[in-house]
Amino acid sequence: MGKYKTFIFESYEFNKEKREIKLFYSLDSNVFFCEKIKLPDNDYFEFDKELLDKALFNLHLIAGVSYYKIYCPPEIKISSGNLSKEQAVFWNDIYTKGLGEFFFKNNIDFRGLVNFPFEKDVHSSASEVKLPSRTLVLLGGGKDSIVATELMKHEEIDFDLLRYGENETIRKIAEKAGKGTLYIKRELSPELFRLNEEGAYNGHIPITAYINFLSVVFCILFGYKHVVHSIEKSADEGNVEYLGEVINHQYSKSLTFEKAFSEYLHKYITPSIEVFSLLRPLCELKIIKIFSQYKDYFPLFASCNANWTITKEKPKGKWCGFCPKCAFIFLALSAFLPKEEVVKIFGKNLFADEKLQPLFLSLIGKHKFKPFECVGTLEESMAAFILASRKGEYANDFIMKYFDDNILGNVEDPDRLIKEALTVSSVDTVPQEFRNIIKKL
Repeated sequence: MGKYKTFIFESYEFNKEKREIKLFYSLDSNVFFCEKIKLPDNDYFEFDKELLDKALFNLHLIAGVSYYKIYCPPEIKISSGNLSKEQAVFWNDIYTKGLGEFFFKNNIDFRGLVNFPFEKDVHSSASEVKLPSRTLVLLGGGKDSIVATELMKHEEIDFDLLRYGENETIRKIAEKAGKGTLYIKRELSPELFRLNEEGAYNGHIPITAYINFLSVVFCILFGYKHVVHSIEKSADEGNVEYLGEVINHQYSKSLTFEKAFSEYLHKYITPSIEVFSLLRPLCELKIIKIFSQYKDYFPLFASCNANWTITKEKPKGKWCGFCPKCAFIFLALSAFLPKEEVVKIFGKNLFADEKLQPLFLSLIGKHKFKPFECVGTLEESMAAFILASRKGEYANDFIMKYFDDNILGNVEDPDRLIKEALTVSSVDTVPQEFRNIIKKL
């Protein structure tokens, strides 16, 4: 902070023939960034050019978060379009709350920091268009999107898969699902990595918000009406309080954001597209219970985020074995699958590793704060421990023995915890035509 005065949203371009989107930014019109998005070879829909331009402008705004955060300049300038005051408030929220973890880890005072400019006489409106009643399901490579995919297939709802990035894990899961897949190929500006190496800020961004806006562009270009996420209600729980605000690693996955995004989409871009989470009424533990039925996917799925890292070395297998995500998935699967099967998936018994004790304790709120990861709530993790403990298979393993001896006896009403973690909530957040999928669970 302090090195540059202004972050500028310069311009954006769409090249139909080259199947490429370019997004341009700068710091003080001195340091320049160009992000590229490569489009798939699928046939274009007869898209509305005015609507596409609205969607591209908003994609330009959300993609800018990756470049804004490296110095967090006090002034923001938008050369690629204009915002109303209400729109500016929306973008202030996305950047401030979506970068909450980033601000916390870099010890940045975010209060009043983000101020998107607006024009008093700007009155943006949405464009209604006719789109085919087709669906895109976002494929993440983990258990959640596999569950959503299989539930959709069971109800014989036609859909294609949309994936951010491309790798062997995703390819094999899509192949197993038997569905066509559109791949989002994003090329971050090389200048971003150069500045990071020189000591500029780096950290977590609201990536789901980025995917939401990009998926809207895909719907317009390729003719889809619905975009289905596989986000659970557990994403609403925050991690830690910082400067008077609850910081949530999963802010852009929260119900609060989903509602805000949907309202913004329908008011300022188009009411003709729906972006929602099919699994919102379910907790992580319920989703994993359902996933435990799909054994054909056990050798394929990879929930460990080390598989998707951009700059760090990837694990040799599908699981690093020492991150919060690995610990949570191992714990949750242990509640429903035989020990032998869980250990086979991970390649080792995480409950036998004494070094992981602080990590497992953090999942149930007994060590520091909830990890900055996409894991279940503290109560869900406690319920998973109780279920795994009752099976008795891990009784002699260090982590489970510690839980049984020091924590289990102090848990109030363990059966209530289990029941709540496995209960399906209201389906009101799911569009009417998809609700029967969840009501049957």
